[in-house]
Amino acid sequence: MNQTFSLTPRQIVAELDKYIIGQGDAKRNVAIALRNRIRRMMVKSDIQKDIVPNNILMIGSTGVGKTEIARRLAKVAQAPFTKVEASKFTEVGYVGRDVESMVRDLVEQSVHLVREVKNEAVKARAAEAVEEQILDILIPPVKGAGFRTPVSTTQEEEPANDQELNERTRERFREKLQNGELDERKIEINVKASSPVGIGMIGNGMMDDASMAGLQDMISGMMPKRTKKRKLSIAEARKVLLEEEISKLIDFDEVKEEAIKLAENNGIIFIDEIDKIASKSGKNGGGPDVSREGVQRDLLPIVEGSSVNTKYGVINTDHILFIAAGAFHVSKPSDLIPELQGRFPIRVELNSLTQEDFSRILREPKNALTKQYQALFEAEGVYLEFNEEAIDEIARIAFLINQEVENIGARRLHTVMSHLLNDFLFDVPDSIEPNSRIMITKEMVQERLNSLVKNRDLSQYIL
Repeated sequence: MNQTFSLTPRQIVAELDKYIIGQGDAKRNVAIALRNRIRRMMVKSDIQKDIVPNNILMIGSTGVGKTEIARRLAKVAQAPFTKVEASKFTEVGYVGRDVESMVRDLVEQSVHLVREVKNEAVKARAAEAVEEQILDILIPPVKGAGFRTPVSTTQEEEPANDQELNERTRERFREKLQNGELDERKIEINVKASSPVGIGMIGNGMMDDASMAGLQDMISGMMPKRTKKRKLSIAEARKVLLEEEISKLIDFDEVKEEAIKLAENNGIIFIDEIDKIASKSGKNGGGPDVSREGVQRDLLPIVEGSSVNTKYGVINTDHILFIAAGAFHVSKPSDLIPELQGRFPIRVELNSLTQEDFSRILREPKNALTKQYQALFEAEGVYLEFNEEAIDEIARIAFLINQEVENIGARRLHTVMSHLLNDFLFDVPDSIEPNSRIMITKEMVQERLNSLVKNRDLSQYIL
């Protein structure tokens, strides 16, 4: 989880370039913000705790890459990441403590990341233990004199005693297990029964989510562990037993401790649609704008740095990186309350996508839509190809629809590609057989998509 500590800002941008076209200014700023966290961890003096991240406010229309930049940054950093929509906090009931739910979500992601690493570290040991458990069910160990285990008559040598016979049989079955020859065979195993405890009504609504979850864990821990018998195939039983064995080998207190530290020092929270909680310019008095300002004031202490209770422990938000984003079509960043503005000192305006950007988006990223559709067809043994002119024409039509109908950025490409290829997807594999090749040409694109440009029915384009 620490390999990204060697990445320079330039290398971080190069990683982002593999998936996101353009938006160089935004990439540079998030790369610097990520590298600054690494630099802070390398500071040896007491000033380390006073170095806070420069939170970023990204301004740009929908579909220009704001969310994707934040999401990919988290993957590059192998950091816990959560995305929330600021507008949901304006709904009835989303006040105060519920704003803290984004921090709890971040900790959940952090626990998941740490557990994955721990799981991989003990997986081999757990697999060996599970193999022994399955062998004990198939070929029970010798329990006393006179006990004999059935064995194949093809043995070349007569075993010296029951113990040796048992060991030889187990080894033979071990090979079969490892080769998958016994995967379909049914065995009966003991598995943990789900806890019957239900405390949904405890506290009469006075407890927050973290306290409720903690109380549930405590009561579950006090209850006797119950098991039940299940008959499963060996392949299914191996999965169930492996999960149980891994949980025995992992110290969950250690997982929680590491997860809290990871979230505090590496966590990234992406707050989308922050413009929806900005008071519109020139508005005063009561009404919805008061509600919006209330949500901003609820967000402020979390972004400034505060302690939040979670089911895994208390987390401090001082060094979490917050990235906010919004289109700001109606309001402006200056319509946010000054205190919240001050907590997002880095402002980046993302550019609207050009027709050339659309062409590059279809060609260059590792997860380009063209490559995704090729993978879908190839799964059925059909080979899909696009010539260069076809890709340019798809980009031209998507760009034109955005201009004439509603600009939803790169998301428009999903609509256009779906309209172009759905007939083929429907015909595979009934009418289009495996090993067939489909070549998408400029003429085919025009034939299938030009009607979209002429049609002003917005219902076709709402995603």
